[in-house]
Amino acid sequence: MQTDQRFPVGIIGSGAMGSGIAQVAAMAGHDVIVLDSNPAALEKSKQQLGATLLKLQEKGKLADAQAVINRLSFATDNNAFASCGLVIEAIVENLEIKKKVFAGLEDVVSASCILASNTSSLSIASIASACKRPERVLGIHFFNPAPLMALVEVIPAVQTEAGLPEQVKALMLQWGKAPVIAKDTPGFIVNRVARPFYGEALRVYEEGIAGMATIDWAMTTLSGFKMGPFILMDYIGHDVNYVVTETVFQSFFYDPRYKPSFSQKRLLEAGWLGRKSGRGFYNYAEGATQPEPVQDEVAGRKIAERILFMLINEAVDALQWQIASAADIELAMTKGVNYPKGLLQWCDELGADYVLAGLDALYDTYREDRYRASALLRKVGIERIKLIA
Repeated sequence: MQTDQRFPVGIIGSGAMGSGIAQVAAMAGHDVIVLDSNPAALEKSKQQLGATLLKLQEKGKLADAQAVINRLSFATDNNAFASCGLVIEAIVENLEIKKKVFAGLEDVVSASCILASNTSSLSIASIASACKRPERVLGIHFFNPAPLMALVEVIPAVQTEAGLPEQVKALMLQWGKAPVIAKDTPGFIVNRVARPFYGEALRVYEEGIAGMATIDWAMTTLSGFKMGPFILMDYIGHDVNYVVTETVFQSFFYDPRYKPSFSQKRLLEAGWLGRKSGRGFYNYAEGATQPEPVQDEVAGRKIAERILFMLINEAVDALQWQIASAADIELAMTKGVNYPKGLLQWCDELGADYVLAGLDALYDTYREDRYRASALLRKVGIERIKLIA
């Protein structure tokens, strides 16, 4: 793949993510073909993309909206991808459906066409196994909304041709993104490292240590996160957030660090999906009374540190297992989920010994493997963490 060429790009799926990726590629100068088996969904995507691009022009953020619109086309047949240099799949998170889609693409695209999945948690190796030429398959994981979120995770499978991830990373830079390269393990970087932000907050809540409003207050006011975990889970939607947690838990052979929460599962079962359904952990009905936080700074800092220790431990563990470089882990967490600072930097500032003592205290209290400290954190200490980062 020549990253300096404006080859046609195919997008499979015209939902919010597929349309967003199409917008990014078209604004970067590529002709883009959006494919969906549902004509009504395609028409909706076409109308929304046109309106979005015109609005960007009105705001002075795009010079010529019509030129970008003219680069977009819409299709219901795979044959439209015959000239594409890159095809990105952005459909439902179902492995068997994705494998079927990828297998069907090879009868249409050229031998040099790169095939990519936007999956957030499924195995790229499994998807690639459906192809006759798995060496051209990799993950290109955008974050929602794709036009606004800078981070893109580039994930090679074990079958991916050497050098291809670096070529795709260069292409993403041309598209104005902040790409990182991650190993093909469950959750990649962000959806792995971020799990304790939700999981440990839920644990604190389920133990009755603090209410959700207090935990959200502690994480935002005292620790600088833009959203608290319960507000964020409601914003993402429990049909998405819980399922990712469950997928990561199962994929890590039921490692207790990623264990899902019954509280969140019950919301999903009740259809209380968060903002999208009007009810989640919080009630979004007009006039609903929201719980008030208990603004005890000493107790709040203790809660915030507990969650932060778990996040730092996950980042250090990802580094130990070479999921990504230290720089890419830091970039992923600041650009992908907008953390106030990189977790390895945070570890340096708090002191690795302090973080380790906090984790060991949790382990001594609970005697659960969930709280085991990363061997790297225990082994190398603050000077080595600084050197690595």
